[in-house]
Amino acid sequence: MNAFRTFTLTTVAAAALALSACAVGPDYQKPELPAAHADIETSLYDSAEPSAAFWSVFGDAELDALETRALSANHDLRIALANLNQARALRRETVFDYLPTVTAAAGYTKAKQSRDQAPGFDRDARTTELYDAGFDAVWELDLFGRVRRENEASRANEEALTADLHGAQISVAAEVARTYFELRGAQARYAVAQGNADNQLGTLQYTEARLKYGRGTEFDEQRARAQLASTRARVPDQQIAISNAMHRLAVLCGLEPEALKGELSAAGDMPALPRLVRIGQPDDLLRRRPDVASAERRLAAATAGIGIAAADYFPRVSFSGEVGYSVAHPGSVGDSGSGTYAFGPSISWAAFDLGRVHARVQQHRAQADAALARYQQSVLRALEETSNTLSAYGYNRRKLDLLDESVQASDRAVQLARVRFEAGAADFIDVLDAERNQLDAEDQLAQARTQTATSLVALYKSLGGGWNADAPATTAVSLKD
Repeated sequence: MNAFRTFTLTTVAAAALALSACAVGPDYQKPELPAAHADIETSLYDSAEPSAAFWSVFGDAELDALETRALSANHDLRIALANLNQARALRRETVFDYLPTVTAAAGYTKAKQSRDQAPGFDRDARTTELYDAGFDAVWELDLFGRVRRENEASRANEEALTADLHGAQISVAAEVARTYFELRGAQARYAVAQGNADNQLGTLQYTEARLKYGRGTEFDEQRARAQLASTRARVPDQQIAISNAMHRLAVLCGLEPEALKGELSAAGDMPALPRLVRIGQPDDLLRRRPDVASAERRLAAATAGIGIAAADYFPRVSFSGEVGYSVAHPGSVGDSGSGTYAFGPSISWAAFDLGRVHARVQQHRAQADAALARYQQSVLRALEETSNTLSAYGYNRRKLDLLDESVQASDRAVQLARVRFEAGAADFIDVLDAERNQLDAEDQLAQARTQTATSLVALYKSLGGGWNADAPATTAVSLKD
């Protein structure tokens, strides 16, 4: 019992010494974030916080269903979640470095000496048996903060991967929305081409009838035929775009490429844009960006790495001990004279290898410098992306309004050109030009609607998708308000 008491007192004293020890290396200081400024058109934006489920502002049930599928089954998200779970397990493992490592062991040994080793003894006398059982413990005291810095690094890496997971969620959600709008845009352009082809077919049939009854010319008939063929030639490109978008959406949802063709093949309208876009306060922008949060946490981990390496400048002090029994017969285990123990401190120090230690410290300092540069770069990129997407969405909204006017005017121009031609007040080329302008205006409007919707998705993504850096990642891959 005295041995156990002595070992316990020694352990308690060592624990007190370890807890009062300092940690070598620089203490991490989180860099200050710069203020975010952007040229914002107030008529388009609202200072309310953006929703994490940003796609819900479009009010499209099909898009909502696709987002739910993708966020639960996308393989990139499964990879990101697995990486996070691995980091969590590693952090839990490093916590145990503060505690002694205790192992239980038991053994049996049977040995026989030769006649030359023990002359004059029979076989039984030259044979011995030994039974051992007990516990071994080793504890390294964290006098200079190596274990503390390792825990800091593992915690920071876990938090970086948490931000990476949220960043992957936002990227997947944005990619689903962007591809969905491209699908609806391609379907709209397909409908425009088909509708104009039908109108131009009517024009061709009209010129054929005029030619048949001697009121028209073959020249007009061939020009109408050429314009119809040119319009129909636009259709295959849109069919390709529709097919590619369906395939992309299926893969984003973790499905085979053809899996969603049945439910997405029916054309749908482009979702309406929100009257005001919620972008939050400019000062909160960088705190909502997962890539900035991830870079900052990796900077913290790299800073802790300097302390881990610098701890090797100093000796490592550890205590080891063992308590158990060693007997010749199993029945003697527990007898008063069968117990054994051993304990004591040990010190190891790279006294003659400090040059190598210094080189490792310099390596980690360089890694921290690189991590700081990556963090600063992520901040600048976040500001750049947000400025670009804010201005792009504003310009695209203006373009959309102008193209709406253009389509209305071109529709009226076609009507007037046909009336004037039938009245003999205009040439047939005026009808063809009006129809061609109508096709171009309607096609440009369909493209502009797609471009405006996708630019809004890019804006939400650049804003961090409404993500909160203080929100913990869960085992379920989900984005919620």
